[in-house]
This record gives sequence, structure tokens and C-alpha cells, in this order.
Amino acid sequence: MNILDEDIRADQRELLRRHRIAVRQIGHDIAQKGIKDQAILPFLHGLRRPTFFTRDRGFYDGLLCHPGYCLVWLDVNKSEVADFIRRVLRHPLLSTQAKRMGLVIRVSSTDLHILRRHSVEEAVSWPK
Repeated sequence: MNILDEDIRADQRELLRRHRIAVRQIGHDIAQKGIKDQAILPFLHGLRRPTFFTRDRGFYDGLLCHPGYCLVWLDVNKSEVADFIRRVLRHPLLSTQAKRMGLVIRVSSTDLHILRRHSVEEAVSWPK
């Protein structure tokens, strides 16, 4: 299940849906609007293997690694969010839920940085 934080613009959500990427957005399709950041993780624990996409830097923390979900910090322009979510979901290292679980990922236009529990940060290139 792909979950969008409420900080992601509606036009980006609609672009994803036009590309047939199933997403649910906090405050729109799921959970209440204005949910506090500290309530997001307990909320994710109640879902089945979610990948949470946000523009909030606070979610890029190795201490937040958990086998039951994936956190993706989109460190990109707000008008490029849908494009980078599509790229993450197509990346060979991240293309299935099983591959993403337990990871905290920073997405930028140049590369990805992946945090795993009890491991060092790994920089990964975008496929050519």
C-alpha cells in the first residue's frame, strides 16, 4: 500500500492515479487531516506493509527503520513528486513491497540514500 503524506499536492496524487499507481493520501482517503507526525508511525503499524511518501525531512532517520513499513523522504521539488515516486517504485532495488520493507529512503534528483537497521547509509544511483 502506497501512502502519501498530506503535504503532497493534490495534482501530484492525481498524476500518480492517472499512471495507475494506487495511492491513498492522509487527510484525503485515509486517516484524519492534520494528523501529527508522531502519530504517523503508530498509524503505519496498523497497515499491511505500507510505503509512506513524504516531503518531511524528519522521517529520514535510521532509528525509524522497521520491518513493517518503508519511509521515503522526497527531497525534490513539490512539482516533481509524482515523477520521483514512479521512479522509486520502478527502481530495481525497490520495485516490490518486500524489497522496500524496513528501509528509510532519501530521494533526490541525483541519487537515493538508503538506511537499513543496524547498517550504514548506502548511496544508490538512479538507473540509466
